[in-house]
Amino acid sequence: MTFVKEEIASQPDCWRLAAKAADAPGLPRTGERVAVVGCGTSWFMSRAYAARRESFGQGETDAFQASEFPRGRRYDRVVAITRSGTTTEIVDLLRELDDRTPTTVLTADAAQPAAALATDTVVLDFAEERSVVQTRFATSALALLRAHLGEDIDPIASDAEVAVRVPLPVHPALAEQITFLGRGWTVGLAEEAALKCREAAAYWTEAYPAMDYRHGPIAIAGPRRVVWAFGDIPAGLADDVEATGAQFVHSRHHGGYGSLGKWCGGRAPIDPMADLVLAQRVAVLLATSQGLDPDHPRHLTRSVVLT
Repeated sequence: MTFVKEEIASQPDCWRLAAKAADAPGLPRTGERVAVVGCGTSWFMSRAYAARRESFGQGETDAFQASEFPRGRRYDRVVAITRSGTTTEIVDLLRELDDRTPTTVLTADAAQPAAALATDTVVLDFAEERSVVQTRFATSALALLRAHLGEDIDPIASDAEVAVRVPLPVHPALAEQITFLGRGWTVGLAEEAALKCREAAAYWTEAYPAMDYRHGPIAIAGPRRVVWAFGDIPAGLADDVEATGAQFVHSRHHGGYGSLGKWCGGRAPIDPMADLVLAQRVAVLLATSQGLDPDHPRHLTRSVVLT
């Protein structure tokens, strides 16, 4: 078994552990104006959290790629998500921020530069990974932040326990392309799902806000292509996608994902983070079916450290 398969399967337990740190010092207080930064996967988790926090009425929250942070803008707190704690853009930003701006780092390694530079550090070392491809660290960081907003992580983790073992809704032999869609906070999850397939399998994926999908991107939909939506979907979207001949994947559409759809029948749809677990599993299958190593994707390293 690859490392990433084990790490994907461990996510329900990691999320429950992350939730126990929901009262850690340095997490955003209600009313604070907050910026959340990251790179790659961590940026997509930042986007998801920023939208989620604002929807909970906790305060204005922006998300940026660390390299694109607006240096002239004032925030009450900057939160940085970085698995390794060594990523150049994150470290540079933390060094440049003045002492008036408290900074909080979520990381898997407290011994690295990002933690040393932060005002506060939350260490998720139980979610550290051996695979280059991020899965459980990123989702554990988001689980922690959602728990801090007051969300109950246990039922979300229970959804994920089912997601790690049910049959997958997409098979590589039957799909040549996948487009992931989201709304609100799940746009970040859709972007992360697309990134996982590109990283692990060099596979053609795209991601868009669900309402904007019909404004151009639907032009590539067709037979042997998949449109996978996270969370709530706009009225009529499923019919529009299926009219193109593409397969529409959604946890509550046409009975959901096989046994997962039956399992969640009569209750709320599965949490979109559990849906992301399914997409992670698809990315690994896309890689291994081509003879690729999903733990060590081409051209990638665990951390981007620039000279």
